[in-house]
Amino acid sequence: MLELLTNQPGVQFYSGNFLNGSVTGKYGRVYRQYDALCLEPQVYPNSPNRPDFPSSRLDPGQTYLHKSAFRFSTI
Repeated sequence: MLELLTNQPGVQFYSGNFLNGSVTGKYGRVYRQYDALCLEPQVYPNSPNRPDFPSSRLDPGQTYLHKSAFRFSTI
């Protein structure tokens, strides 16, 4: 099981659907379609233009702190 703990309001999911077997990685392993995924905690896309979304504004003097932890376990 994978748990993602973060102080960000959203998460962007990227899949490896675009992989077509033309990329070779470590140890000569060919990356095929569906071989990868990425979870990227972040503010909501287009949040500066959407007042109904949590703010992504950082004013002068404020500190930006982005925390994320991935916890792996077995069920």
